Amino acid sequence: MISRQHRRRHLSLLSTVAGIALAATALAGCKTLGDVDTTGSITPPSAPHGEAEWRREVDAQGELFRANPRDADTAIRYARALRATGQRTQAAAVLEQATITNPNNKQLLGAYGRALADAGSYVQALDVLSRAHTPDQPDWRILSVQGTVLDQLGRHDEAQRYYASALKIVPDDPSVLSNLGLSYALSKDLKRAEETLRRASTNGGADRRVRQNLALVVGLQGRFPEAEKIARSDLPPEEAAANVAYLRQMLAQQQRGKTKTKKILGPEGLEPIDDPNGT
Repeated sequence: MISRQHRRRHLSLLSTVAGIALAATALAGCKTLGDVDTTGSITPPSAPHGEAEWRREVDAQGELFRANPRDADTAIRYARALRATGQRTQAAAVLEQATITNPNNKQLLGAYGRALADAGSYVQALDVLSRAHTPDQPDWRILSVQGTVLDQLGRHDEAQRYYASALKIVPDDPSVLSNLGLSYALSKDLKRAEETLRRASTNGGADRRVRQNLALVVGLQGRFPEAEKIARSDLPPEEAAANVAYLRQMLAQQQRGKTKTKKILGPEGLEPIDDPNGT
């Protein structure tokens, strides 16, 4: 019997396939609007914690925050735990409160901007993120997040300039390259998207999300056996095959004109990558 966790992961991957397929075929004339790290989404922080551990962290950090809501570090830790448990609006509210008494704290502003993007407040997120670093001291992580927010708003050319600026600081960083590759996919430049994602996947620091994004872009070009082979490097064979089969179905439906063009990316849109060590 398939576990609930396995089903959730499987559905998330299928949603990712659907999001990128829709984005590549229906983008013309539509805004790219998602829920959250998107070139599809500002994803909740990844960490070795399980759900139960994160919920305990919410309780512990929440108690500390209520005792001292002015403390920036506590607010950041509390918001991180809230994001990890899907409480996105609450995370943004916690950080907003902390910024009132710490208006110049760059780390806090960066966390607040990410949380706003995670909650879907993209325009406000751009404003806050612009204050989280300065032109003379740019933070490549913030630049990458700004790019994903711009991609959410359908401003792909601008997004790609932010990724390029980040790559000047951290050449070949796999997370930035992966987001750049997805941005190219959203602007329907699948060849450049594949080239960029392949470059990202060869980096020793690349995680499974980079390879799954590459598999999706390869599949979008109709090379399904190759896409499945890439997907199988991280997924069980049956799950990789199911994802490719779903992608085939999506593309076939779109070719027959059965897929309606509307809001392109849902909560699990693509799988952009936020800084794994960020808040």
